[in-house]
Amino acid sequence: MVQDERSVVKSKPFTTIELFAGAGGLAWGIEKAGFSTIGLIELDKDAADTLKCNRPNWRVINDDIANISCLDLKKYFGLAEGELNLLSGGAPCQSFSYAGRRLGLEDARGTLFCHYAKFLNQLQPKMFLFENVKGLLSHDRGRTYKTITDIFEHTGYTIQKKVLNAWDYGVAQKRERLITIGIRNDLADKVIFDFPIPHKYKPILRDILLDCPKSKGTPYFEYKRKIFEMVPPGGYWRDIPEDVAKEYMKSCWHMEGGRTGILRRLSLDEPSLAVLTSPSQKQTDRCHPLKARPFTIRENARCQSFPDDWQFCGSVGQQYKQVGNAVPVNLAYDIAIKIKVALECL
Repeated sequence: MVQDERSVVKSKPFTTIELFAGAGGLAWGIEKAGFSTIGLIELDKDAADTLKCNRPNWRVINDDIANISCLDLKKYFGLAEGELNLLSGGAPCQSFSYAGRRLGLEDARGTLFCHYAKFLNQLQPKMFLFENVKGLLSHDRGRTYKTITDIFEHTGYTIQKKVLNAWDYGVAQKRERLITIGIRNDLADKVIFDFPIPHKYKPILRDILLDCPKSKGTPYFEYKRKIFEMVPPGGYWRDIPEDVAKEYMKSCWHMEGGRTGILRRLSLDEPSLAVLTSPSQKQTDRCHPLKARPFTIRENARCQSFPDDWQFCGSVGQQYKQVGNAVPVNLAYDIAIKIKVALECL
């Protein structure tokens, strides 16, 4: 009989440190898989407050990672070299995103992975998980990602990578993420890591929205709300009168391509499109299937598979941003289970 991997969570916890922790989607998924979180670094105060609010026992370090990576990390975290089981996190990805300017390493944010490499070099964890946008793979014809992985390999790691869609792993959202796994070279012949297998059932919005608790949200302006009332569930600008669509879209009307993100209303019988950091962006709308409004914070959080008792701190705008930037919890969990199975081989 094949052992159920999820039973592994009952064994003793492995240790993990997370960088660029955000609102805790990745960290919560990893903890849920049975890891013990001994430190998280997050620059944004509201996101750090979210981590502290939900996990008072976590050591949340609200500081610039540049101020930490230059320290004696073994002493700072009370670890011997090689003792840490897992380093996780993903450097802010806006500079690698298809939706951003895509300056990559020319953008100051694009160099934050170097601090991740400093943690690898000093702590030498047995494995690492580096999460980022799919667009990082193709940026500068692949040279940006190769630069990053070359540096990671230079610190002593064997690399595996794969693009995973959160919808395949119990998340009611189409969200592709580049997952890079590193195994320390001296363990590479002992540790066998396999990426998680997609689930048989893929959840849709009907599974998560109908009983969602009420929460704060930002409505559309009256003009936009009335237009969205014309759009059927699963439809977009082509499904309303042409004169109305043309007036709303203005210069976008003359753009090439399908422009399917404009006036896009989701259906209960499909997953959400990738949750964004703002509730309303003209070319990437995600209108509620049943009501002419954006998703609330809690609805977005459900699309990211956060539990309903996970609270977000800060202004409404800051909460939308935290949820939009998060790694889906269920995706993180499935990856972390596989990492734990690999570490159990040691």
